[in-house]
Parts: sequence; structure tokens; C-alpha cells
Amino acid sequence: MSNIISFLVKGGPLVIPILFCSLLSFALICERVYRFHKARHKDPLFIERIKELLMQDQHKEALQQCKITKSPIGNIIAKGIEKSYTIRGRDELEKALSHAGQLELRELDRYLPTLATIANIAPLLGLFGTVTGMIKAFMVIQNLGGKVNASVLAGGIWEALLTTALGLGVAIPTVVAYNYFVGKVENFAHEMQDSSIQLLETIQKKQVI
Repeated sequence: MSNIISFLVKGGPLVIPILFCSLLSFALICERVYRFHKARHKDPLFIERIKELLMQDQHKEALQQCKITKSPIGNIIAKGIEKSYTIRGRDELEKALSHAGQLELRELDRYLPTLATIANIAPLLGLFGTVTGMIKAFMVIQNLGGKVNASVLAGGIWEALLTTALGLGVAIPTVVAYNYFVGKVENFAHEMQDSSIQLLETIQKKQVI
């Protein structure tokens, strides 16, 4: 442990914010993985079962099935079924479903802007460390009148290279995770839209609206 600390100390003060970014990124990635796992729809026949229940006028049973799933799609379908009792008109019900979908997507999209910010900031901090490290190296050269060897410049070179490596080491996995989560959100959006359309068509068949 002491070796790691002494190794990081050679990177200078900018190692601290880079390490903070790495810890924050790791925590957010773990939280989003857990959230997307919970949001994943585990029953491929869910919407077909809901449509069948609605066609049989078993609205309470359909709502119960939506609550059991505990998924974003289930929440949207449940909201649509509830609104179908009070809303008359396809346009209004579409707006209600769209609003419910936006709320669910907002929850799925949470913390993704923070990950994007970390992915942008980490390499910049590394670059900043590179600049400050090279400045120190050239200051040493100037102070010694150009009569220096590699060991004298080692401190500045360490800081320059280490902060760059750490910044990229944080940014690369963060970018990968961010793009993965964005893709997941888009997939959920398409699934929500398809499910909402199927619900509207089923309700229309039963002339609820």
C-alpha cells in the first residue's frame, strides 16, 4: 500500500482530483449497472398477457401484473390503464403515456451527464499535469544553467507522464460505460414506445376511449 501511495505522490497534486474522478466514476457505474439490471424486463410475453387481460375486461388483474413486474414498461402500462378510466380520447391518452415514459427515461438517464463530464475532465486533468510537470522540468534546467542529467529531471517527468496515464486510465472505461448506458436507454425508449402503441391499440379495440 505504501508503495502505491509513494508512486502516486510522484504524480503531483493533480493526482488527487483524478483519483476522485475515478472513485466517482466507479460508484456511478456500479449504481447504473444495478439500476439497469432492475429495470430489465424479464418476461418477454408480458405485453401479450396484458393485452389478453384487457380484452377480457380484467383491468384489475392487468394492473396487478404491471405492479408485479416492477419495471419501467410495467409502470407505463399501469399508468395507461389507470388513465383509460378517466381520459376519453386517443390523443390525451397518448400524452399521458408519453409523459409517463419521459419520467421513466429521466430516471434511467440519471447520472449519465456526470459520467460524460468525468470522461471529458479526466484526460484534461492529465494533460494539465503533463504541462505543469514539464514546466517544473524546464525550470530545473534553467536554474542549473542547462547542466543537468536525467535523474535531476525525473520529478518533473514523473509528474508529466503519470498524470497523463491516470487521466486516460479514468477516461477510457468511463467513456465505454457511458456509451453502453446511452445505448441501453435508447433500447428502453424503443421498448416503451412499442408497448405504449400496443396498449393504445388494445384499448381502442375495446372502445374504452
